[in-house]
Amino acid sequence: MKTMLGLLCLTVLAGCTGKPPAPRADASGQAHAASVSAPWDAMKNDEQRARNVQQLINKQAAKENKQIEQQTQ
Repeated sequence: MKTMLGLLCLTVLAGCTGKPPAPRADASGQAHAASVSAPWDAMKNDEQRARNVQQLINKQAAKENKQIEQQTQ
């Protein structure tokens, strides 16, 4: 029993070395962050495209209204 306790203590001490862990988790974390933000980016791009189309439609409607007003006068 004393031998098992001694081995357990040595194993814990050997596991607690001063070197930092390998940066493997950083690469997978960045890939995960990119995959999570991609759908939001696509939605924002679609929203901006819709705004641009609406502005174009408003400009065309204003031109048509101006032409109609000029013809009726």
